[in-house]
Amino acid sequence: MNFSEQKLEKVKEIIARYPEGKHKSALIPLLHLAQEENNGWLSVEAMDYVAGLLQLKPIEVYEVATFYSMYNLKPVGRYLFEVCQTGPCMLNGSDNIIGYIQEKLNIKVGETTPDGMFTLKTVECLGACGYAPMMQMGKFYKEHLTKEKVDQIIDECRHTAATNN
Repeated sequence: MNFSEQKLEKVKEIIARYPEGKHKSALIPLLHLAQEENNGWLSVEAMDYVAGLLQLKPIEVYEVATFYSMYNLKPVGRYLFEVCQTGPCMLNGSDNIIGYIQEKLNIKVGETTPDGMFTLKTVECLGACGYAPMMQMGKFYKEHLTKEKVDQIIDECRHTAATNN
């Protein structure tokens, strides 16, 4: 993996935000860039590339990438359903929503549908407890989930994918 010249300029800009000798602070935003460039996931090659850019040991990058749920360590579908599984969401039925999505898409948590359209992932708190149960899809939250809302979201994703192909 290699960043384009444009992305390398962005890398320099990000690193320049931090004081001399504190370049490791740029790790999280650089992992975001690498994930964007790598179809939504971080391969070992991508993580090693970021380690090289920051002059870090690969393990230092792996530690961060495996800690945060915002990084995907294997390929994901076009639509990533990240369902919150912490206390408030569970008390409001997120376990039922997770089960329903598994049944509806015929996949388990951590799996992607055979057509590459959907991936189901459980995550820790997304900070929207008052809207439980909820999930994140990219930059958007889907809140107060019900089976009907899940059906609508899946239908919208399929419609969008069909019209954009």
